[in-house]
Amino acid sequence: MLEFMKENSFGTIVTVQGNKPNVTDVPLKVHKQEDDFYITNHMEINNSQWKTFEDHNVLVIYQGSDRDISSSWYEHENVPTWNYQALHVYGKDGILNDQELEEDLKLLLKRLC
Repeated sequence: MLEFMKENSFGTIVTVQGNKPNVTDVPLKVHKQEDDFYITNHMEINNSQWKTFEDHNVLVIYQGSDRDISSSWYEHENVPTWNYQALHVYGKDGILNDQELEEDLKLLLKRLC
């Protein structure tokens, strides 16, 4: 799953404020620290979704490739014919403090170099 997340790093963040879902599509970074996994991104300040990040439940969706396949591949032709890859990751949201942001940016620079 970690490799899938790294290979398909443009994902969707879903949070809820009241009864209204907030959804943003953003580039994501995933990294492991001890036994925990962290997904980080940089969201523009004009996107109000970041204001909902207060240690609430969050859903992050990663999409891989998809394509139609022929139902003739199956014994019975009354089957779904869309082949796709997707991963739903659940966790807690939050905003990085200054030190965490600095570390996250260092990781990003290492990846780019």
